[in-house]
Amino acid sequence: MLKFDLMLNLDGLVLLLTGLTAIYLLMHFYKRYQKEKGLYDVYYMLGFTVLLVSGLLLIFFGWGILASPYVLTVATLIPLGISMGLMNQFQPEYKKAYSWFALVGLLAIAVTSIGEMSLKSITVPVFHGVAGLIIFGLPIFKCVVKKDAKKGFGMVGIGGALIGIGGIALAFLNAGNPLFGIFTADLIFMILAPLLFLMTLAFTFGFRKDIGSEK
Repeated sequence: MLKFDLMLNLDGLVLLLTGLTAIYLLMHFYKRYQKEKGLYDVYYMLGFTVLLVSGLLLIFFGWGILASPYVLTVATLIPLGISMGLMNQFQPEYKKAYSWFALVGLLAIAVTSIGEMSLKSITVPVFHGVAGLIIFGLPIFKCVVKKDAKKGFGMVGIGGALIGIGGIALAFLNAGNPLFGIFTADLIFMILAPLLFLMTLAFTFGFRKDIGSEK
């Protein structure tokens, strides 16, 4: 049973700004989808819609909602959705294999989290970590190595690094083992709202560069 705990503080304001930024980006993904009908934009919209909903849930129910295995499972769609979008857009030759990987990851996280299995401490970091590495590495690879994307698109990689750090830290915390013994509950909850906002800003800057380059 969810306990209503409205955030009327700085964290709540930052989460609200994060949601508004996500809405701005969703509008641009939708506009491009109307023109190109690219499946990658559907995956991007999935990831950022879940981010928007997750932020609103945090505002209305507080940090305690993160302990819910159902919320943890649904939130997994954020990195998986964004990484699937990147693979579909930039590495289409691997998109089918990665889609199966993402599906297996989502199911594994759902089963181990809802079933309160000890394997949760493995499945969540592994699948979140792989998705985070793709979000971090692929945009930077396209900008720095291949040089066939606008330089600003590399900011998506910065967003990927932030989402990876946050996701893995939360995963270890939920497993009862703070990451490196440093990312305790107090520290994570202190930095999580700003981290989500900075992550969303990085994604917005990078993806807007990509969308803008196709005009």
